[in-house]
Amino acid sequence: MTHIISLGPLLRMARDTVANPREGAETVLALGLPRQALWLAFALVIVLSMLLGDILYLLAGLPQGGPLTGPMGASPVIMGALQAGFLYLMAHAITHIGRLFGGTGRFEEALALIIWLQFIFLCVQVVQLIALVALPPVAGLITILALGLFLWLLVNFIAALHGFTSLGMVAVMTILSAFALLFALSLLLTLLGITFGTV
Repeated sequence: MTHIISLGPLLRMARDTVANPREGAETVLALGLPRQALWLAFALVIVLSMLLGDILYLLAGLPQGGPLTGPMGASPVIMGALQAGFLYLMAHAITHIGRLFGGTGRFEEALALIIWLQFIFLCVQVVQLIALVALPPVAGLITILALGLFLWLLVNFIAALHGFTSLGMVAVMTILSAFALLFALSLLLTLLGITFGTV
C-alpha cells in the first residue's frame, strides 16, 4: 500500500479512475485503508481543497469565502468545518441509503471513496488554476465539465460500493440523496446565520 502514497502513482490512479470509474473505485476499496489513515486523508483533502478554493477565488477576482455571507461566512475554520460536515454526511447517506436498496457497502468504504473523489477534484482545481492564468475563458468550461464528471464518478462509486448493476437506479438514488443533503445543509447554514449573497 505504501507504494501509492507518492504523488505520481496517485495521479496515475486518478487518471485511470476517470477513464474507468468503477474499476478505480474497486481499486480504492481493495486497499482496505485503516480508519486512522482514512481520517488523516479526510482532513488533508479538506485543507487542500480550502487552500485551492481560496486561490481560485482570488484569481477569478471574487471575495474569499465565496458567495456565503453572514457573521461566520468568511471564517476559514467555519467553511472548512462545513465542508467536512457535508462530506461526512454524504458518506453516511451513501452508506445507509444504499443499504435501504439492498447494498452491502460500509461507512469506512464510503468514506474512502468520498476522499478519493475529493482528491480527483483537487486535481481538477489545479487544472482550473492553470486555465485561469493561461486561458481564462476555458476555466468556465472546465467548471461545467467538472460538474458532469463529479456526478458520473459518484454514481459509479456508489454502484461499486454496494454492488449495484443498474447505474440508472443509482443515479436516481444519488439525486434524491443530494436534495436531502442540500436541504439539511441549508437549514444548518440558516441556523449558523450564514446566507448566500451575490458576488
